[in-house]
Amino acid sequence: MLKKIIVLSVLAVLCAGSAASAAPAAGDVIGVIDFQQVVFKHPAFEEATKQLQQTRRQKESEAKAMADKETEPAKKAQAVQTKRMELVKEEQRLMEPIFKECQEAVRVVAKKKNITLVLENASVYFGGADITEDVIKQVILTNAKK
Repeated sequence: MLKKIIVLSVLAVLCAGSAASAAPAAGDVIGVIDFQQVVFKHPAFEEATKQLQQTRRQKESEAKAMADKETEPAKKAQAVQTKRMELVKEEQRLMEPIFKECQEAVRVVAKKKNITLVLENASVYFGGADITEDVIKQVILTNAKK
């Protein structure tokens, strides 16, 4: 569930930015991608997810301990909110490099295939060259070089 929330929130941001400037001109080659699948196949994704789950359990435990010490409902809520924000920051820290590497792989593959526009496949009803597998291969290749 956490994986889907993370990926869907990033996809929403990516799609919103892409859709705003995505008006294909004549002769443009359009690619489509399942970005969520690319992220899930990233070599570091599983470990990052494990770390996030561990951090989530830790922050929940810390929030409960802090809330149990407080008597005022507002202070309890503040304690929980503080721990949630810490979890969000940790999520960003762990996932941002993965998303950046996946985005760069999309750029590399699109350039190699002379694709001028890449859209999330969920936004496309018909057409477009699916480059998902090529991007996954590029992500794995890039990480193998590290």
